[in-house]
Amino acid sequence: MLDPQETEAQFEHRWWLLMTELKARFGKKPDLNALLLLIGVQELGQGLGPFSKEQKQDLMHIATCRLFSISGYYELERVDEDGWPHYRLVQPVPFATLKEQERMLKWHILEYFAQQENLNE
Repeated sequence: MLDPQETEAQFEHRWWLLMTELKARFGKKPDLNALLLLIGVQELGQGLGPFSKEQKQDLMHIATCRLFSISGYYELERVDEDGWPHYRLVQPVPFATLKEQERMLKWHILEYFAQQENLNE
């Protein structure tokens, strides 16, 4: 869950570090939609595509579910015969303003990449 001990400055610094790393890796700083697509592709595990517009939307949905599974809002229900993960809602994501939603999404993205880094160590 969100760390109540983390200051806004610490949070922004962690976000800046991640964006700097991703910019170095991909040549440009990704926006939130690009990050969701990247995470969705990574979670699908079938390479970079090509993907249709609908598949890209599905990948972003997979990413959102995977990210919010970190906090227990979703859980992986199954992987279908084509290898696509399907999540189920465990508990509703709390209502939040647009700004709060963006911060919550960024926090989950930071946690996701931290988990991925720990897996690779």
